[in-house]
Amino acid sequence: MKEKKTVYLAMSADLIHSGHIGIIEEAAKYGELTVGILSDKAVASYRRAPVFDYETRNKIISNIKNVSRTVRQETLDYTENLMKLKPDYVMHGDNWKVGVQSIVRQKVIETLGQWGGKLIEVPYDERSEFIKMDAEACALFNTPDIRRKRLKTLLGLKPYIRAMEASNGLSGLIVENTTIEDERTASTTEYDAIWISSLCDSTFKGKPDIELVDITSRINTINEIMEVTTKPMILDGDTGGRTEHFTFNVRTLERLGVSAVIIEDKTGPKHNSLFGADADQILEDPVVFANKIAAGKKAQVTGEFMIFARLESLIAGAGIEDALQRAKMYIKAGADGIMIHSQKTDGKEVAEFLKEFRKYSNDIPVIVAPTSYNHMTEQELNELGANIIIYANHLLRSAYPAMLRTARKILECGRSKEVDGDVTPIKEIITLIPGERQV
Repeated sequence: MKEKKTVYLAMSADLIHSGHIGIIEEAAKYGELTVGILSDKAVASYRRAPVFDYETRNKIISNIKNVSRTVRQETLDYTENLMKLKPDYVMHGDNWKVGVQSIVRQKVIETLGQWGGKLIEVPYDERSEFIKMDAEACALFNTPDIRRKRLKTLLGLKPYIRAMEASNGLSGLIVENTTIEDERTASTTEYDAIWISSLCDSTFKGKPDIELVDITSRINTINEIMEVTTKPMILDGDTGGRTEHFTFNVRTLERLGVSAVIIEDKTGPKHNSLFGADADQILEDPVVFANKIAAGKKAQVTGEFMIFARLESLIAGAGIEDALQRAKMYIKAGADGIMIHSQKTDGKEVAEFLKEFRKYSNDIPVIVAPTSYNHMTEQELNELGANIIIYANHLLRSAYPAMLRTARKILECGRSKEVDGDVTPIKEIITLIPGERQV
């Protein structure tokens, strides 16, 4: 009796629709079907984190008719599973012939060739309900309970988190939608989180960065950005204010769906940290600040919301040892992680702090904002021990010179024709806005 052929089909299986059922039915026609379910890390490596975890997705697919068994696929690369299973066929939609997945496709063909296996590609329906379902999933991500926990989820799935500043709905949409595809590595790079900067929020409102913009105004900005984005949000909470106010604000942020707040251990009239020694940088008593953190953690309702302690020791010239002592105190008080800040351009004191702190703990998340030491790459910072890398004010800083240049040129020329090459067509801007009618 002729041995039954075997088929391998890999999928994320996050949002099941009729297209998935159709390709499973088609694959089963060729033989006994094994479905490789992508791990959570594999899914997060090329798109947003999955709505459902691996165990849930695996259970769903295992109970679909025509699926003989499921296996875990740890990466986008099929090679490991194919070498173990040596299937006669691999089934996939024909949409991976171009783009970042084309390299994965080629490796599948080469691997199958080792034992005479064959790749079968079925037409991919771009009109499929997946597009609608993916949009519905984005709306689902916008619900507070799901959005709030995504930062903690991503910390467990990715080597490091990349966050970009946004200060209004438009800049939020830029952070949400900007992606870079690298066909050499079959990967997609994007921002993982949104940073709501006190400096940028204040500046866009034409106000100084001295904690003048109150929490109500900050919440309006948060809501404006949340309405049009899905990525987790990290809020710059300045000093956190009075402890009794901070505990109330923690619950407000938690209820909104913010993932984390960062508060800095300074006191007195606020001066931006990038002024360094040019302004009075007064450190808070670490015991007082630790008590504020403990009160905030006690006030929160969920387990997903995070409070990070921002260390200003290096800014104030107190040194690495002071920063390390404060970090340990704040962590014992309940801080979910720390942020180390420095205005030195060589990055050496940040590197030294990370080296010493990692002797204390390998697991506690550390945030850096390499505004001053921007020659250091994300990879370098991650290897030193950084888990979250924040680009703290770059959209604001790029918008200002562009707007100033356009405003000056129109004044000089007495008309706007000369700025045509510097400005984006309004239709391109309009298409970025969800629900905007095209004309």
